[in-house]
Amino acid sequence: MEDNQELIAAEQEVASMVVRARAAQEQIANYSQEQVNELITAMVWAVGREDRSQEIARLAIDETQLGNYEGKYLKIHRKTRATLMDIIADKSVGVIEEMPERNIVKIAKPVGVIGALSPSTNPEATPVIKAISAVKGRNAIIVAPHPRAKLTNKKICDYMREAIVAMGGPADLVQSIDIPSLDKTNELMRQCDRILATGGAAMVSAAYSSGTPALGVGVGNAVITVDDSADLDEAADKIRTSKTLDLAASCSSDNSVLVFASVYDAFLAKLKLAGGYVIEGEDKEKLQRVLWKDGHLNPGIVAQHAASIADQAGINLPADKQFLIVPETGAGPAHPFSGEKLTVTMALYKVADIDQAIELTNNIQAYQGQGHSCGIYSYNEHNIMKLAMSTRTSRVMVNQPQSASNSGNVWNGMRQTFSLGCGSWGGNGINHNITWRDLINETWVSKPLAVNKVIPSDEELFSSVMGRF
Repeated sequence: MEDNQELIAAEQEVASMVVRARAAQEQIANYSQEQVNELITAMVWAVGREDRSQEIARLAIDETQLGNYEGKYLKIHRKTRATLMDIIADKSVGVIEEMPERNIVKIAKPVGVIGALSPSTNPEATPVIKAISAVKGRNAIIVAPHPRAKLTNKKICDYMREAIVAMGGPADLVQSIDIPSLDKTNELMRQCDRILATGGAAMVSAAYSSGTPALGVGVGNAVITVDDSADLDEAADKIRTSKTLDLAASCSSDNSVLVFASVYDAFLAKLKLAGGYVIEGEDKEKLQRVLWKDGHLNPGIVAQHAASIADQAGINLPADKQFLIVPETGAGPAHPFSGEKLTVTMALYKVADIDQAIELTNNIQAYQGQGHSCGIYSYNEHNIMKLAMSTRTSRVMVNQPQSASNSGNVWNGMRQTFSLGCGSWGGNGINHNITWRDLINETWVSKPLAVNKVIPSDEELFSSVMGRF
């Protein structure tokens, strides 16, 4: 009886929020592009200005105990700005695309209410990026945070609500579930118009099973190749940057690094100089027992400092070391270090050439992370394109710090997001970086062509196969 009452209460609470969200969305349904852009600009400024970026970063660390202040600050202060910059010039109102060769125009229309799931690992920028993507499409959004990040989520959403009101808009365009529960999250997914799910595999699976159209993400387990043409100093520095960013809270962090045998020793030396510490022998067994409990990743080590992980494992770690390097040879369940670790721990492999790197990348990601992303440090175009052509991945980042790059950054052309589609390889319907364009409906207007298309003769159309069967 008590469980039933909780379900009814969750249903009623979410239903009330959805009613308010629909009313708010209707108020901006006919907003001009200028009005929409003004709203999202104000929303980012409300959380991205210096004092509030600092406040939110501190709150996220205090509440979640995941990652570090520098990483949280960069994401709320810099990533939100970069995302705004990335979408502000996009046309999202009225006719948004014309295809004169087909005499077709596309018109953008709101979806309605977006139900957004936000993880504990990126609680600072995820609600902002999802919210401005929703409002860019003239939608309302309700954010369901991980319970471990509920205070951070409420603070961020409250600031964005204040900014919307200051711009003359309705506050309920953005709402947060302030006391989250599984029942409320499930109700939100059932009652909203489109789900934008970022989080664990179980939650993404629930989103897909909710009966509501859902955009989900796949499991990350980034694999990075370093070939014999790489600038080894550049590669070591960028891998360190990526591996230690927010203490590897991102699923895009470098989980396995594959190094050509001809440069392996030299590169390992540079990784050590960059702050890496090699874990071998009994220490590897100790580390494995701490990273995984009963076959599952230990939540107590996720996004923690290397010193804390080493201390839990009983490993004596020198004070200047920032990340852990575990030499490895295989992939799959018998080699757990080949999987996603969400810690400042990387597996290190020696490979003969690009062919072995491709084979090992596919084997590792067949175990975990297929479809998400991989990277390569190389100035050999043949190797770069061969890796890209032969791996089951949606993104290949070249000579870039992986975790800071595949979701978009100022040094590349990737769309800015924290939601990365992984295609059929990762159980998703899309491969691209999810943006506002995925949160709208489109009406295609088709007019007759000036000249009708003509179906060619059989000789023209089938000449390549005629007579062969």
